[in-house]
Amino acid sequence: MLKIRLARGGAKKRPYYSIVVADSHSPRDGRFIEKVGTYDPLLKRDDPKRITLKADRIGEWLGKGAQPTDRVARFLATQGLAKWTPSSNPNKGEPHAKAKERAAARAERAASAVEAEETAQEVAAEGAEGAQDQASEA
Repeated sequence: MLKIRLARGGAKKRPYYSIVVADSHSPRDGRFIEKVGTYDPLLKRDDPKRITLKADRIGEWLGKGAQPTDRVARFLATQGLAKWTPSSNPNKGEPHAKAKERAAARAERAASAVEAEETAQEVAAEGAEGAQDQASEA
């Protein structure tokens, strides 16, 4: 299966990507069939050199059945070469089991603290009423 994907280049902390057509089993930065564009994430978003694509070659590879990765499909959609729809993963931001347990324990502790404070206020109020009653009797 053919993929149109990014191959990373550039130095440490200075990424530069080539957009390549490669077999899906070959390594990310390894063997590829053809280089069909570049992506430089360090350039500003409106810079025309940020993404360069060989539209005619990409069209041919798409016709042969090459599948773009999600990021490359997003680039191709800006040029009108492919359709890209954002994937929906509503569970992505949801915490895992341990975090849910910690949050429940935290909520339980907060509820018991509020309850203890309410009881302390009730006791203080009853004590104040009792002192007023004793003062009025005397």
